[in-house]
Amino acid sequence: MSRENKTNAYRSILIRIKEQPLILIIFVSVLLRVLAAFYMGNDVIDLPGIFDQISYHNLALRVLDGHGFTFGESWWPITQAGEPTAHWSYSYTLFLVGVYSLFGVHPLAARILQAVIVGVLHPYIIWRIGEKIFGRNIGLIASGVTALYAYFIYYSAALMTEPFYITTILFSLYMGMEATKSRNMTQDIRIGIALGISIGMTIILRQVFLLFIPFLFLWIWIARYKQHRPSASLKLRFPMVSSVISLALVVLFILPISLFNQSRFGRFVLLNTNSGYAFFWGNHPIYGTKFIPILPSGTYQKLIPAEIRQLDEASLDQELLSRGIRFVVEDPKRYVLLSISRIPAYFMFWPSVNSDFISNVSRVISFGFMLPFMAYGLFLGAGKIIFKKRRGLLNLIASPEGLLILFAIVYSGVHILTWALIRYRLPVDAVLMPFAGLALSDIAQRISRKVR
Repeated sequence: MSRENKTNAYRSILIRIKEQPLILIIFVSVLLRVLAAFYMGNDVIDLPGIFDQISYHNLALRVLDGHGFTFGESWWPITQAGEPTAHWSYSYTLFLVGVYSLFGVHPLAARILQAVIVGVLHPYIIWRIGEKIFGRNIGLIASGVTALYAYFIYYSAALMTEPFYITTILFSLYMGMEATKSRNMTQDIRIGIALGISIGMTIILRQVFLLFIPFLFLWIWIARYKQHRPSASLKLRFPMVSSVISLALVVLFILPISLFNQSRFGRFVLLNTNSGYAFFWGNHPIYGTKFIPILPSGTYQKLIPAEIRQLDEASLDQELLSRGIRFVVEDPKRYVLLSISRIPAYFMFWPSVNSDFISNVSRVISFGFMLPFMAYGLFLGAGKIIFKKRRGLLNLIASPEGLLILFAIVYSGVHILTWALIRYRLPVDAVLMPFAGLALSDIAQRISRKVR
């Protein structure tokens, strides 16, 4: 190729990037996440905040060797060697099994594939959400911040559910917004299918999203009702068909796993056996009224009473859940104070002497830096609807902005009332990115006017 042709080719690429900056954003997003994958490498070791990747890696190896979903030795939380476990996401374990089957047992291959998938989809969906709510430019800003957000880069290469889980949550929220815009039955059916699949994919990664599903459908019905005139048909005002389709698909995602668990444990287990452990440990009297996010090694197992340790994982999970509820009922005041003490642990943005260098840096340059913009964007977005447009609180709730705020409140509330860790907040960080984009855009415009 001649120099002139090369120059023209480069010029063409630059023009295309200028016209479609999302291409550059996604390229940077993928590049940074792939670099993080190479940084973590082919070894699966204990790194800050991502210890669970060791469990997923070893569980995938056991499945590959024909032992099913078991561990070859006593494993977290208190599962005996060779005994069935449902503590870990089946779907993510099977993702690793599939990658290891194709490329050999090379965790780096899984990291790279995951980094590429999430590196493309995560900023793209954020752009679509931001564009839908605030316009194209703000959507691009939100997407760009997402691409550079240190927490998302770090976790995108971890062999854990977080990167896919965050992406499918965003997909579910986006399809929820789309469900309010339907104008005919064909569109309703298509959206109902997409919404059902997105929710199904989310809950088989992390079952905690089940708790938000009633709020999501309630919001869809309220928003749909508010956005159509009273003279509109009932089919337009109430998304009955699409809701039934979505919920039916969610059941289809859950049912095979529930039946599989029934065959293994001899009792009903909806998806995973981890909610009981989390609620028991998270509200144990050992804390008093001051929550500690991570207790010293070995403490959690010691808290489980000796008389119930012989139970299988599923039975123990249900027994611990009942005992955790008993902690709350017996001392509700302590539970309230303990839950309040979880708020700083959940929203922590400052460095800590108990964290290593990577954790402190990631925390400060991501959530610590963006929190003021998220807060200012929430003020702008909510204030515009309530005060400037004078549409009231109900219209804010029924708006796309309201759905994102609703998710942030409900999802944060679930963890503040149970167990709060920084990585549990990451889906909320992702959902607040469009508001951060709105704030950055507003500040840039104010500075520009000052300069002029």
